[in-house]
Amino acid sequence: MTTDLVRHYTTNTESIRLARTPHGRLEFLRTQELLRRFLTPPATVLDVGGGTGVHAEWLARDRHRVHLIDIVPAHVDAAATLPGVTAQVGDARQLPFSDSSFDAVLMLGPLYHLTDPADRARALTEARRVLRPEGVLAAAGISRYLSALEAGTNGTLDTNLIPSVETVIATGDYDGHVGFTSTHWHTADELRAEIQAAGLDDVEVYGVEGPAWAALDVAGVEEFPTRMHAALHCARLVEQDPLLINASAHFLAFTRSPSDA
Repeated sequence: MTTDLVRHYTTNTESIRLARTPHGRLEFLRTQELLRRFLTPPATVLDVGGGTGVHAEWLARDRHRVHLIDIVPAHVDAAATLPGVTAQVGDARQLPFSDSSFDAVLMLGPLYHLTDPADRARALTEARRVLRPEGVLAAAGISRYLSALEAGTNGTLDTNLIPSVETVIATGDYDGHVGFTSTHWHTADELRAEIQAAGLDDVEVYGVEGPAWAALDVAGVEEFPTRMHAALHCARLVEQDPLLINASAHFLAFTRSPSDA
């Protein structure tokens, strides 16, 4: 798994993904918005799987003290050049830090790359361990309905693709059928349950992009400036609506570590 991820992300950085498509740009704006609701600067933030620092960079500008770990050495080298950011190679399942070291832990990618439930549980347990009492965990997931909405909107959903889409909706096992690498995709309830199983209660899950993201992609990058505000309003309106939350491409879950941790 690690070798495949290093190979994939050597040429496919998160910063490129978030800028390339309208829904990526919407995801970036909403991730900033949601994180800023829960993070009060200056906090000591651990960005687990933070890539080249696409989020660490603006968090440092917000006066947070950001330390990033990633499994791709080239990404760590790039992140370490950012002002206010330190970085090292590391694995979400075995964090090289002592207990209660950080005010906040961000897991904006590891959970969907860890396709074994036991590995996701280990990563969440590690996040809880290094959080200070009442520290914030922010954990992202990919919606099981992403490819159904994307392919159904852009015209590529056909009889050949339907079996793979049905599988990911039913099981969360994504086989790479619309690009990307093999991953685990969540429902909002599943993401919440996995975090709770790690001993972290009061989990709030938010839909990041809302239901308009796929239509933004069809409209194209040139239309993004004129359509962005309506899409943002839509995402905010239904960000925790149980009937529409799974229509987002991504989720972002927040919780706090126990005060007596």
